[in-house]
Amino acid sequence: MKLAVLDTGGKEVRQIDVDDAVFGVEPNLAVVHQALIAQQANRRRGTASTLSRSQHSAATTKSFRQKGTGRARMGARSSHVRVGGAVAFGPSPRSYKQRLPKKMRRLAIRSMLSQRASEGGLLVLDDPEFEPKTKSVSALLDALGVERSALIVTERSDANLKLGIHNLYRMETCPAATLSVEALLNHDHIIMTESAVRQAEALWGGDRAATSRGKGA
Repeated sequence: MKLAVLDTGGKEVRQIDVDDAVFGVEPNLAVVHQALIAQQANRRRGTASTLSRSQHSAATTKSFRQKGTGRARMGARSSHVRVGGAVAFGPSPRSYKQRLPKKMRRLAIRSMLSQRASEGGLLVLDDPEFEPKTKSVSALLDALGVERSALIVTERSDANLKLGIHNLYRMETCPAATLSVEALLNHDHIIMTESAVRQAEALWGGDRAATSRGKGA
């Protein structure tokens, strides 16, 4: 398939051929959902902790005798029904990590890139030499017609560009090698430089994509 390459003024300068295995596949939404859940689960720290009866430091003897006081029967201070007591069936530190096969991760990325391309939400930018400041990036977004959120994907990490978009609402940037399903879902537009497109093809297209399809990933 072909994608239009835009300059910093939003005008089409040429068209390029891109790998259909990356930008033209039928989106597999089930795999996309599973990849999103796994990514969110792997970000959880799992440090919530409460004390059980065996871990509580209060005395284990009864506070008063069973009968004759006129009060309700009460056990030890560590009982979960008493203020300051232990917690019944409370959370304890655990790992929420979910393992997702590489082929499924690649298929999820390809599905999202293909969906964005078919919807017109994928914009290819001619590798620009613009000043990565807030004013310049804001003018670029206006020229491209981006009104809401956008993700700028470059060939490699750009610290100056990160600073330039820091004050822009719902704007993020990342190198092509670190693209994730969550980042693609959280933004209405994906702005990729031409070099980032080629890197995405090298990472998820060609023989890799053919192998994944052949084995049913």
